[in-house]
Amino acid sequence: MGIVNIDDELHDQIRKASVVSCRSINAQAAFWIKIGMLCEMNPTQTFNEIVAKELRAAGVTAQPVKAAAA
Repeated sequence: MGIVNIDDELHDQIRKASVVSCRSINAQAAFWIKIGMLCEMNPTQTFNEIVAKELRAAGVTAQPVKAAAA
């Protein structure tokens, strides 16, 4: 494991995003790094397609969300 040097503004953005995502700051940074790498490796896929593929690979199965009655 190593240390990654990032500027203060990016660290602040990671900290804010980690609260929303219920992740540690390190887990949020790792998520962004992994997704960024996958996006570069799969430039024709959308973010949602990449995340769905990763979820399927991890064995996550989601049930469709039913629309709420108006």
